[in-house]
Amino acid sequence: MMSSYQPQYLPQGGVPLELPYYGAPPIEAVKRFWKKYTVFHGRASRSEYWWWVLASAIVSGVINAAGATGSGNTSTSTALGGLWFLATIVPSLALAARRLHDANLSAFFLLLALIPVLGWIALLVFVLLPANPRGQRFDRLVQAYPPNPPQPYPPQA
Repeated sequence: MMSSYQPQYLPQGGVPLELPYYGAPPIEAVKRFWKKYTVFHGRASRSEYWWWVLASAIVSGVINAAGATGSGNTSTSTALGGLWFLATIVPSLALAARRLHDANLSAFFLLLALIPVLGWIALLVFVLLPANPRGQRFDRLVQAYPPNPPQPYPPQA
C-alpha cells in the first residue's frame, strides 16, 4: 500500500508550489520544474525529481537522434544539445537542491558532483533517499495553509 504525504486540506489550485508534490504525475512534475526555474529553497519530492530526469533524458535523446544523420554531421544536434543544456542547467541544479532538502540534506552536497565517480554515486544515493519530515526547515511557506494546519506535513510514518 502506498501512502500519500499530501495534506488532507489542499487549497483549490492543488499542491502549492511552495510545497513538494508527493506522487506528482509526469506532466505536473515538468510544469513545476519550469515554474520553479531558479528556486533553490523549499523541497521537491522524488516523483518531481525523477519525472523531470526522465523527461530531460527523452528530450536529450531526441535531440541526439535528430542530429544523427548518415553523413556523420552532428553539428545540429550539438548546437541544439548545447542550447538544451544551457536552458536546463540552472533549473536542474535548483531541482536537485530542493530534492536534497526533502531528504533533510544541504544543497551544498551538490558539490559532490565535482568528484568523479564516487561523488556521483553519493549524490545518486542522496537523491534516492525518502522524504524526511525534518526537511521542512527548508520551506518558506507563504499563506499555503492556515496558521495551525490540521496535521503535520508530511505526516510522521
